[in-house]
Amino acid sequence: MISDSYLSSLFSLDGRVAVVTGGSSGIGRGIAGALARAGARVVVVARTESDLTETVTELTDQGCRAAWVSADLGDRAGIRAAAERITDAFGEPDILVNAAGVNLRPPMGEVAEDVWDTTMAVNLEAPFLLGERFGPGMAERGYGRIIHVTSQQAHRAFARSGVYGVSKGALESLARSQAEAWSPHGVTCNTLVPGFVLTRLNTRLAADPERVRALAARTMVGRNGLAGDFAGAAVFLASPGSAYVTGHTLFVDGGFSAH
Repeated sequence: MISDSYLSSLFSLDGRVAVVTGGSSGIGRGIAGALARAGARVVVVARTESDLTETVTELTDQGCRAAWVSADLGDRAGIRAAAERITDAFGEPDILVNAAGVNLRPPMGEVAEDVWDTTMAVNLEAPFLLGERFGPGMAERGYGRIIHVTSQQAHRAFARSGVYGVSKGALESLARSQAEAWSPHGVTCNTLVPGFVLTRLNTRLAADPERVRALAARTMVGRNGLAGDFAGAAVFLASPGSAYVTGHTLFVDGGFSAH
């Protein structure tokens, strides 16, 4: 059918290789599954091997092609080692999704240097180093997609944004700088901004039922987010159909940010 071939030309990821950090849980896992089901060969990067094995087994059982790399993204040596192991499974990636994150949020006046260092290492430095490793190759080949998962707290302070909000704001700036550098060569760089999603990163907030209900009420659709809500946006930003979208921040938040 014409519609099938047209949609495939816009959104199919057949033949592409994708890397998803933080891809064994939460939003990252939802994105990894979406890219794999759209045809990409996906390498899932995270720290816990049991979660990685479960994620990749689920995908391969569904006929997808997937592999995993266990890595500590809070350490420069670990990040660089992971980058080299990533290519062992399917070769150099065409798509890089940085969804891994840490959420250490003591009050700003109580932030110790180790909290600052860990947060910046995982939330900002890992995306930077992975981008430096894979972005130039994407540019040489003429196709690449870099997607960063950021936060509402990159734009507004609430719920003790602290260092977490700082790291996510900087990550959005990194996306714009990467777009400036590589988009003339076919590499788009964008960010996805979730609303409140019940994931491990939000364990503290999720423990307060009243707060959870209040956050849902703030959205325009009347509910908090699910990992699956990011599938369409992620496939779009990873696909040929987004070739003219770069340096952009896409809110996938049920209208949370519009209030």
